[in-house]
Amino acid sequence: MPYFMNAKGKNDSIALMIHEQSALRDALFQISRPLSFIEQSGQYIMTDANAAIYVPPIRPEQLGDAELLSEYGLRYPYMAGAMAHAITSVDIVEEMGKYGMLGFFGAAGMPAHAVETALERLTKNLDSRPFGSNLIHSPYEPKLEEAIVNLYLRRNLRFVCASAFLGLTLPVVRYRVHGIHRDSAGRIVTPNHLFAKVSRVEVAAQFLSPPPEKFLRQLVEQREITAEQAQLAAQIPMAQNLTAEADSGGHTDNRPAMALIPTMLALRDRMQAQYRYAMPLRVGAAGGIATPHSAAAAFAMGAAYVMTGSVNQACVESGTSDLVRQMLAETEQADVVMAPAADMFEMGVKVQVVKRGTMFAMRGAKLYELYQKYDSIEALPQAERRMLEDKYFRAPLDTVWQNTQTYFRERDATQIERANADPKYKMALLFRSYLGQASHWANRGEPSRKIDYQIWCGPAMGAFNEWVKGSFLERPENRRVATVALNLLYGAAVLTRLNLLRMQGVRLPQEFWQIAPLALEELQKRLGQ
Repeated sequence: MPYFMNAKGKNDSIALMIHEQSALRDALFQISRPLSFIEQSGQYIMTDANAAIYVPPIRPEQLGDAELLSEYGLRYPYMAGAMAHAITSVDIVEEMGKYGMLGFFGAAGMPAHAVETALERLTKNLDSRPFGSNLIHSPYEPKLEEAIVNLYLRRNLRFVCASAFLGLTLPVVRYRVHGIHRDSAGRIVTPNHLFAKVSRVEVAAQFLSPPPEKFLRQLVEQREITAEQAQLAAQIPMAQNLTAEADSGGHTDNRPAMALIPTMLALRDRMQAQYRYAMPLRVGAAGGIATPHSAAAAFAMGAAYVMTGSVNQACVESGTSDLVRQMLAETEQADVVMAPAADMFEMGVKVQVVKRGTMFAMRGAKLYELYQKYDSIEALPQAERRMLEDKYFRAPLDTVWQNTQTYFRERDATQIERANADPKYKMALLFRSYLGQASHWANRGEPSRKIDYQIWCGPAMGAFNEWVKGSFLERPENRRVATVALNLLYGAAVLTRLNLLRMQGVRLPQEFWQIAPLALEELQKRLGQ
């Protein structure tokens, strides 16, 4: 049956006939089906012939970079970013792999043995399907960064998301160039792939440049690579894939995506022209990806892939508690705030967290204020000390320090030695213990510590909650990562088709742009899975 539209009227736009709107909307939402229209007697009629107005089939696979999908064995240009302390859990990574997407395990803050256990399970359960893990910059614990890279090399992990880097380090360079060689056709092969998650141009430029010569020399001297491998490494980018991280949860510079993504794309083009890499540089988008509209906008700007974070934490597979998931489901866009970061506390680095229902951000700011004002724990006024013992730590500071020493004896004993020689650093470690434990209290759902929960979250969470309001995804127990991911991708494909029709002069009813979430079974049917 044909679908009719009135021919051009006022303002040279095309208005749909009311009785055909529902049929046309259904046709547009069948994203694998092309639509064509011709004009007959003042009306536009859908036809299979060549037409003045045409909407091609647009599948989620087509939204991003086709070479990326082919090279890495993915179906969709969609990734689950690595949220620390295994919030991006093994379950999330497995679900991503199962549905043709790429997940990065949240290894940051985890001991090496726990990360290895996770990698063993992923290797077994995903078999040949791709998966990755996180490498977070650890300026105060360089040995931890080195230990994680040693683990990744030993486990032959091929995909790593490098995050929170302020600059390149020897371990991340070592990971990237390990095993570099030429194939039988003379092409340079790099077995290890970095996805660098950055928001600053100066850091992005380092990842889009070849590995620094000084680090390559060190690796040759340490016999980690040969001189020939060092020469090959000078011809590749540190990261072929750069994720432009806009305003997001956790470590963020609160950059607006509309400004950041074009900036990183322009940098990509300059670096490609400068170094003439044989492999194409790619830019993906993260931060704020929480609705079909935001995903469609990122792809429209040229993103090779999208990466999500906050919305995954709110799903049932995440490594956090049901209480946190409920809090996230109630979060609005204005319910987030910046707070001191545990891993870079002394540098004044901040992370974005939920502020509704928790005093973590306020208490973290107070700790940083005390750190700046006083040079040691002993210099704290008695009133401030009592406040910390009664409200923050709920224990004497001497006891807290003893527990902190026990923690670092297992993690990195050199931290204790430094603290014993530097009273201000000792105070920093003690304050960081509150910041660090606050995320664990949240992940465990410790009821007595709800007021202190540190929940990493960006404004995307509020946008997601607004989008799913009134649907089955409004309830946190219904949120599954695959359902969320496929809804975002499917909705982005639909919106792209609608925009193509709009740009050809068709004025669509407002309800056409409302993309309601679909159940997983219906999504699979529409996507041909």
